[in-house]
Parts: sequence; C-alpha cells; structure tokens
Amino acid sequence: MDNGYLNVKNDILKAKGEKEIKASLVSKLREFPMKDGDFADNIGLFMTRQLLSRIIFMHEMYKNILTVPGVVMEFGVYCGQNLNLFSSFRGMYEPANHTRKIIGFDTYSGFPSVKKEDGELAVKGNFKIADNYEQMLDEVLDMQEQLSPLPHIKKHELVKGDASVTIKEYLKNHPETLISMAYFDMDLYEPTKNVLKEILPYMPKGAVIGFDELNAFNYPGETVALKEVLKLRDARLVRAPYTTYPSYMILD
Repeated sequence: MDNGYLNVKNDILKAKGEKEIKASLVSKLREFPMKDGDFADNIGLFMTRQLLSRIIFMHEMYKNILTVPGVVMEFGVYCGQNLNLFSSFRGMYEPANHTRKIIGFDTYSGFPSVKKEDGELAVKGNFKIADNYEQMLDEVLDMQEQLSPLPHIKKHELVKGDASVTIKEYLKNHPETLISMAYFDMDLYEPTKNVLKEILPYMPKGAVIGFDELNAFNYPGETVALKEVLKLRDARLVRAPYTTYPSYMILD
C-alpha cells in the first residue's frame, strides 16, 4: 500500500481523535463544579496546547511594537479573542498608553465574496457568526477594560462591514491615525490586498504586520495578496517554531 495514502489516512484519524478529545474537554468545561470566580481564574485547565501556542505567538509579536507609536488593528475578528489579548498586553506593558487603541474590523456575516485566488475551501458566508454578536463582544471588551489601567477611557473600537470599504472611511474620519500593528485574519485575497495598500502609508518603520494564514495551502489568498503588495525579498518574515501558519514582519 502506498505510504502517502497511509500518511493521509493517519492524519485523518488523528484529526478525528483530536476533535473527539476537544468535544470531551468542552463537556468537562460545562460540568466544572467550581464557583463563578474560580471558573474564570482556572480557565487554563481547559486550554489546549494549540491555543496556548497561539497566545504565546501573539504575545511575542506584540512586544515588537512597545516603542512604536500607533493603534493596533485586526482585520478578521471572528470571536474577538485576539482583540482581548492585545488589550491585555497593552495593560501589562503599557498601562499609561491610552493612545494604543485596539480596533477590530469584521463583517460578522462571514466571507462577503471569494475569488479564484482564495482556493476551493473558501465559500461565501464562511465563518458567519451569530446575529448581533458584535454587541456582546463590545460588552465583553468593556468589562475587560474595567479590569485594566485607565478604565474610564474606552480604548477599543469595533468596525462592522467589508474592511476594503470601512478602512477607507475609518482613516478618513481619523486623520491622527498611526498604525503600529496590523493583524490579518480575513483569509481572503481581495480584502487583504485592498487593506494592505490602504494602511501601509500609516505605518512607520518598526511597525508590525501579522498574517494568520501565510503559506497556507487551503487558503492561499492571503499569501498571494502579500506577494503582490510587498516585495518579499525586502521583507523578513518571522514564524514561531510552535505554530504552523501565523507569521509577522517588521517594516524597515
């Protein structure tokens, strides 16, 4: 029997096993017998290695902008976990820097459209989240800010809509904007390319651009957009050894 076939079959079985284990962890999470306060303080018990690896990557990426002025933008928010991580890192490392606003851009209705550059898995409407989810996310981020320095100043913003359009409107309405870090998790070619072209003039030397699906076979659009907008030979891309796709570059 072909070894390639065996490897693929083993990968499928492994993935199936991982899904079952994650489902079991969710069940145990729902059965957690502690008080609410204990639950919030012990959520790490149910954190997977993969999620912890992702958090460490975000932390390492964020540390590069501590001396760079500007806001942090994420394009493709989904549930909003990264926004809270960035907000927490700001509170840890820059407690007085209320100008380090965290801004999230998302349609909250899934992929608005797809192109041939996005690959076969990209389908219009993918990653749609619950109706009006952005309202709950805003409330959660507000609560998190109350546990951080300068809680009386709102330091996050959610921008709903197609980022190709809303980024232009945001920059027009906020001429003071500098961007210290932009993280791309839209998975798609066209919006990634459009947004990259719009934000680069607002990013000083030392600013960071992160990508969630770089060099990803299943979602090639993000990589295609990067290669068309930026010269790869002039960019030093950094990938953490404990993650697969997420990477970032520091502008020189």
